[in-house]
Amino acid sequence: MIRRWRGAGRNGTGMLEAAIRNRTTRVAASGHRLLLRSMTALASIAIAPPALAAPANTRADGFLTTLTEPHLAVSFAFVAGSAIFVLTTAVFYRMELRNWRAREAGMRAELAELSSAHDRAEILIGAESQIVVSWESRDAQPRIEGDPTTLGTGIGGRRILAFGSWLGAADASAIEAALQRLRERGEAFRMTLKTNAGRFIDAEGRALGGRAILRLRDVTGERAELMKVKREFKRIHDELERLRTVLDSVDQPVWLRDGDGKLAWANAAYLAAIEAESVEDARGRKLELLDSAARAQAAQQREAGKRFAARTAAIVIGKRRMLDVTETPSPGGAAGVAIDVSEVEQLRTDLNREMEAHVRTLDQLPTAVAIFDASQHLTFHNTAYRQLWGLDQPFLDSGPADNEILDRLRGMRKLPEQADFRSWKTDVLSAYRSIEPRETWWHLPDGRTLRVVANPNPNGGLTYLFDDVSDHIKLESRFNALLRVQGETLDTLAEGVAVFGSDGRLRLSNQAFARLWRLPEALTTDNPHLDAVIAHCQQNVPAEEPWAEIRAAVAGGADGRTGFALRMERKDGIVLDCAGQPLPDGAMLLTFIDVTASVNVERALTEKNDALERAAQLRDEFVHHVSYELRSPLTTIIGFTQLLSDETVGALNERQREYAGHIMRSSGALLAIINDILDLASIDTGSLALEPGEIDIRETIEAAVRGLEDRIAESDLHLDITVDETIGSFTGDGKRIRQVLFNLISNAIGFSEAGGRIRVSAQRRDDEIVFSVADQGQGMPEHVAARVFERFESHTGGTTHRGVGLGLSIVRSFVELHGGHVKLESSPGTGTTVTCVFPADGPRRLAAE
Repeated sequence: MIRRWRGAGRNGTGMLEAAIRNRTTRVAASGHRLLLRSMTALASIAIAPPALAAPANTRADGFLTTLTEPHLAVSFAFVAGSAIFVLTTAVFYRMELRNWRAREAGMRAELAELSSAHDRAEILIGAESQIVVSWESRDAQPRIEGDPTTLGTGIGGRRILAFGSWLGAADASAIEAALQRLRERGEAFRMTLKTNAGRFIDAEGRALGGRAILRLRDVTGERAELMKVKREFKRIHDELERLRTVLDSVDQPVWLRDGDGKLAWANAAYLAAIEAESVEDARGRKLELLDSAARAQAAQQREAGKRFAARTAAIVIGKRRMLDVTETPSPGGAAGVAIDVSEVEQLRTDLNREMEAHVRTLDQLPTAVAIFDASQHLTFHNTAYRQLWGLDQPFLDSGPADNEILDRLRGMRKLPEQADFRSWKTDVLSAYRSIEPRETWWHLPDGRTLRVVANPNPNGGLTYLFDDVSDHIKLESRFNALLRVQGETLDTLAEGVAVFGSDGRLRLSNQAFARLWRLPEALTTDNPHLDAVIAHCQQNVPAEEPWAEIRAAVAGGADGRTGFALRMERKDGIVLDCAGQPLPDGAMLLTFIDVTASVNVERALTEKNDALERAAQLRDEFVHHVSYELRSPLTTIIGFTQLLSDETVGALNERQREYAGHIMRSSGALLAIINDILDLASIDTGSLALEPGEIDIRETIEAAVRGLEDRIAESDLHLDITVDETIGSFTGDGKRIRQVLFNLISNAIGFSEAGGRIRVSAQRRDDEIVFSVADQGQGMPEHVAARVFERFESHTGGTTHRGVGLGLSIVRSFVELHGGHVKLESSPGTGTTVTCVFPADGPRRLAAE
């Protein structure tokens, strides 16, 4: 009970006293009631047994007359027992009463101590300006005690917990987050807050006795001043850190030196330049950005209190660079910064080099150039100027005035003849006062014509440009004559020619163009626009597509002009080929050629080709159909021949067996031919699909050879197989690969003589598998080798072998289906070598594509 009311304050103390009194009263009353019940029970026990034991005839005579000695003994025994019970009850009651009184005294002493602690707490709380807020549980309402003026005027009651109303946003967010952690997890905190009025508040939160306690104290006096100093120090420290961060982010080295000239701080660029990890590392290894001479000069300036500035060379990250170094004295040391001007120095060097190059270029120009300053004296001239006027080099190097040069040239009779030379010279020299370039023409006495441009300089003075245009005038005359000849030439052409400028207007056309489109003379002589010409031409070619393409080509910009070619057909049946070609001056040249005759021939050839293709298609369909029809009876013939050869229907004589063998071999050869024809037909129709899988190369070659062992033995040939032991396998259709090898070896057997040798090899080359079959037969000439892969092409090669010409065609088709290629090498007398190259993952790659 004491713990229940601990910390409840003065009101809680009164309530605790009342509870103690109520409990004591209840205990005493309970004891009295127990004693009374015991005595009543004793009396009833003493009286009831005799009454119960007496006979019925004695009850009416009275109590005393009916008692007997046995009855009295029993009654006294009950009375004695009841008395003992009552005495025991009384003793227990007194002992319990003493215990409760002792407990009451202890509770009263603890209550007094709590009251004293409560008074001391109130005195402590009231001794300083503070506010205490407590929460008994997470969802309980806060209890607020203390001086509300601690936080400022107008802030009291529940408004204290509206931190945003009297704190800055950052402080309000911080205390709300800390208070939430205190109430949820009991996490204590302490922080200093600054109110909007500028006062400092010490906030402390902790968990105490299952409660969350928040104490807000006003910080005054020296502590408040200390808080202000701390805040100011933090602000300055943050600004310094921001400044250091900014300096660390710049690319120029920045550093600070102490009073002894030692490195005190440096940014990241400085440390990277000297290849140091930190300032301490730089000081430990005595690394410096500047050399000793530059540091000595900087130290002298620093001791004199002056600013040091110089351009010096330094090693930056192992490279020599030019730096503009500035070191300014500061209290307790100096601050320095270095700016990399290597590029500026390089640009300056390049600029000087460019100026020298320009001077050399001007010396190579045929145009005479002379530059005069604001005082009208010569400052520069090129070789063409000296050669144009024939002036002495020492005279020009002396920087003569412009009027002196004009007077000397007049004396040398190299200036235009003038009736009033003084006025003419004054007019020439007036260009110094002009702000616009001035262009004049000088006709010299020797027959030359000069174009003279006087261009004012930004800083005063003039730049003269003297162009000898005598040859230009002659060339212009020749060009005009050539243009007339060109016009006459164009008029004799049978092709229609028209030139449209970048503005879309007709600049040039010949008579063939006008006749071809029946253009009136007025339309061709007035430089009509392209739209007007097209509007007239559309009467013969009403289709819009060709004219839209012509418009786009003519109207396209300088970068969009491209050549084109198109064909158009007039309503009268004439077919024209139109071609457009952009010209260097931005114009578009159009030519129109009558190709009616060639188109008619082309149409006839096309129709004939279509007929041939249809005939070839009919042939292929016929062969395909006949092959299917032949296969069924041939299979029957082979079956019956096999039945006869096995002598299951009767014995055969030697001649019959020989005939049956001939029938069997011929039927097998015919079946192979039909199967080849069917395969080619399937390839043509695109219905033949490969069944790729992992192929063991050596086993595939051996399987193909097993089907030809009898022919090899009969022809007395030697077969050499060369396969690398580590060649492994590759991806392909095993059945078709065996068929390719079978056809190649069969072809080699057919063209080999008895005793000859056939070589079969396979090798892996990068991502390719290469099969090669070579024989020692007669070979074939080049023109025959070029056609052996075509269908139904057969070459005997001087042997008795002659096939239908399908084997090599099937080989090429199957190899190409695998994504490979076939190569044949042969010449008369050297044999034939056929090489098939397969990609190792051919079908997979083709499927991906």
